[in-house]
Amino acid sequence: MEMALEKKYRSLAMYFSESTNQIITLKFSEIEKIMGYSLPSSAYLNYSWWKKTKAPARHYQAWTAAGYTVKYVQPNQYVVFEKKDFVLENEGHKDVLIIRPALHGDARFLSELHKGAKMESEFLVYGQEQQEISLKRIRQQIIEWNQSGRSVILLAILNGEHVGYMNILGDESERAAHRAEVELVVQADKHDIDILTALIQKSEEWAQQKGIKRFEITMLEENLQARKLFEQNAYEVEGIRKSSVFLQDELQNEVYMGKVFI
Repeated sequence: MEMALEKKYRSLAMYFSESTNQIITLKFSEIEKIMGYSLPSSAYLNYSWWKKTKAPARHYQAWTAAGYTVKYVQPNQYVVFEKKDFVLENEGHKDVLIIRPALHGDARFLSELHKGAKMESEFLVYGQEQQEISLKRIRQQIIEWNQSGRSVILLAILNGEHVGYMNILGDESERAAHRAEVELVVQADKHDIDILTALIQKSEEWAQQKGIKRFEITMLEENLQARKLFEQNAYEVEGIRKSSVFLQDELQNEVYMGKVFI
């Protein structure tokens, strides 16, 4: 009987379990983004680290449990995995999207993602210049939120690349502990709606596990696309704050939306 997989490799195991591709090629940097941890130095330098399938090593279970083996390793660059007993259902490569809580090792990637995201003008009420924070502060926030159990950053990883995240900020006061504010940031590409929907659904699963009963989000009234997305996910408009944001030389309204979980 194999021992339980180390915590640092569980997200990688999730990635392989979600994949339906026969061949998967991942850069070392992509593997670390999926994991949220750094690989050991031996993984970068030694082909043998990837070929180990016996105790006391356990990292290999991340891919072997899903039926994959290591086909080729280019040291310090990438690894090719192959599923031997592969049943072809549809031709072509299928995207693999996983969503997991952010770890302090994700701080740099989150900072880069925030700077390159398109959602500033659509979902974020406050401008980019008002949201710049240091890597140290991001790391500290991730650690504090994960320890609190009331707040979290859910990170979306598509094919080994960080493509979006959802902040869930819980309320620590006893009377409001059942509610949380949410915020979405996603890169501009064709996968936007799929990623946003997956993040919204995963956020609700997380909330129900934590006993949170209500989500709230604020967006610009003119952002009809975002409003429609949340309405499709059972959010309701609960109020409008008139002329509350000055953007592009105009005063704009904010819309408050909320959802109560049954």
